[in-house]
Amino acid sequence: MHDPTDPVGRLLFNVLAMVVEVESDLIRARTREGVAVARAAGRLRGRKPKLTPAREALLVDLLRTGEKSPSQLADLFGVGRSTVYRALQRAAGSTSAAGAAAAGQAT
Repeated sequence: MHDPTDPVGRLLFNVLAMVVEVESDLIRARTREGVAVARAAGRLRGRKPKLTPAREALLVDLLRTGEKSPSQLADLFGVGRSTVYRALQRAAGSTSAAGAAAAGQAT
């Protein structure tokens, strides 16, 4: 083993650091290439939603009618409370967007 404080030791550690850096760059380039190929093939979609659209609609209905609290719904559907609130926001956004589209057609 070489001492990292003498010239030969510093040389060996610098060479090793350069090899590690090159390998890291190669991994990064291969990852970017793989993502680009998957995206071009339409296979890069991200994480699948925890709730199906039908279950999300049921969750929103139960929340709006006041039958269950957000915490109870989260436990019932096996999701986090933040997922319950996001589902409610999506439903409110789609309702207001549908209402705006209907109002635009009425004029």
